[in-house]
Amino acid sequence: MAAAAAAITCKQNTSEKTLIPLLTPYKMGNFQLSHRVVLAPLTRQRSYGNVPQPHAILYYSQRTSKGGLLISEATGVSDTAQGYQDTPGIWTKEQVEAWKPIVEAVHAKGGIIFCQIWHVGRVSNTGFQPNGQDPISSTDKGLTPQIRSNVESVVMEIGADKVGIRLSPFAEYSEAGDSNPEALGLYMVESLNKYGISYCHMVEPRMKTLGEKSSVPHSLVPMRKAFNGTFIVAGGYVKVDGNSAIDEDRADLVAYGRWFISNPDLPRRFELDAPLNKYNRDTFYVSDPVIGYTDYPFLEAKA
Repeated sequence: MAAAAAAITCKQNTSEKTLIPLLTPYKMGNFQLSHRVVLAPLTRQRSYGNVPQPHAILYYSQRTSKGGLLISEATGVSDTAQGYQDTPGIWTKEQVEAWKPIVEAVHAKGGIIFCQIWHVGRVSNTGFQPNGQDPISSTDKGLTPQIRSNVESVVMEIGADKVGIRLSPFAEYSEAGDSNPEALGLYMVESLNKYGISYCHMVEPRMKTLGEKSSVPHSLVPMRKAFNGTFIVAGGYVKVDGNSAIDEDRADLVAYGRWFISNPDLPRRFELDAPLNKYNRDTFYVSDPVIGYTDYPFLEAKA
């Protein structure tokens, strides 16, 4: 190709039209997406008492576009799953009911949302555990059989087309480093193929430490080639390398975190090649229901 990886140029009715790879449509199983820019799962710590709050309705709605995919902040599956202040849960009726208007707001704008469920395991401490008990650790059991069992259970309950998974085999924070992360990641995705789940979302090896890029020799390409479903990448992406990932077939979709926090209309800004609002790390995890959460301006508001 003569054109740069960031764009594909074609002739249509004698006029040139530039297609931005990130903004091309994609079919993820039964879900028709209008573009490939995904809201990454982002812990925001504004679910007081582990219950999603009304301000989350606006937050998710702001970041919804017709045919866009959103992955919710990690959501606890039980009262032993928590490890951070004011993160949401989905194990009580109150929590389930609190999620409903959030999902309805996303659907009302034509968006698709998946709830990322988690159990933090040994990252927790007795302060977050019922009756001050010790945290439950995944290392108490064989990890791979446990994950396969969990995936199979969810697939049987709601169907494989509604199930995805996020894997971070290269991560080294929270003392979670592995001696052979590439082999681990490859084994995991190959093991997951039998369930026919909708997507596998993997974090780039360059994000082995929390929040910072590193120079590493590893790549997600072997896992991308091995996985049969939709492959989503995340980890330090901007528009240019996101476009390259799609154009070079290293991913089907690209998830954005920090830039989606500060730019609720991120796909639109990519389309117009508009400048991005800078994000403020200091407000990522504060409990304020507005500041650093729903107060980032849209393009129209800045005009």
